[in-house]
Amino acid sequence: MSLIGKEVLPFNAHAYRNGDFIEVSEADLKGHWSVVCFYPADFTFVCPTELEDLQDQYPALQELGVEVFSVSRDSHFTHKAWHDTSEAIGKITYTMIGDPSHTISRNFDVLIEELGQADRGTFIIDPDGIIQAVEINADGIGRDASILIDKIKAAQYVRSNPGEVCPAKWKEGSSTLKPSLDLVGKI
Repeated sequence: MSLIGKEVLPFNAHAYRNGDFIEVSEADLKGHWSVVCFYPADFTFVCPTELEDLQDQYPALQELGVEVFSVSRDSHFTHKAWHDTSEAIGKITYTMIGDPSHTISRNFDVLIEELGQADRGTFIIDPDGIIQAVEINADGIGRDASILIDKIKAAQYVRSNPGEVCPAKWKEGSSTLKPSLDLVGKI
């Protein structure tokens, strides 16, 4: 069952951010655009490359009013240890949420029960806490965070312009479509 158009389910979790341990809940994903990035585990191989890439895009995402949250099965303590020992992870300034209970992974339907870890899932959430986009990759396939920029711009445009949609490869400033009977069969 698709999570598109569904509201983020309740959760409470501990997280690591910029040298501090904080508490995070579904309320922290509301009031602004959010990206939630699930990954299998700390101290692995593909994960640090993805999280570092996400950090590289973080300033551009923040300019769009987007907050970023990464989530794995590891505790907030493990996130801090990884942050303190990995050059790539040491760059991260966004919130790293611990999900040792797997509550959040279950809520977003990315938990691989038999492994106790999440799929590589990326979720774009609007300010109302509604999931607008989902991408899920197999474990060995790393994601490209730069793709999030255009997806978020499109989601923000559609939200601000009811009745319009963004076609494939849409870029900010390019033409949109207004679905109507007149367009049927003409695209």
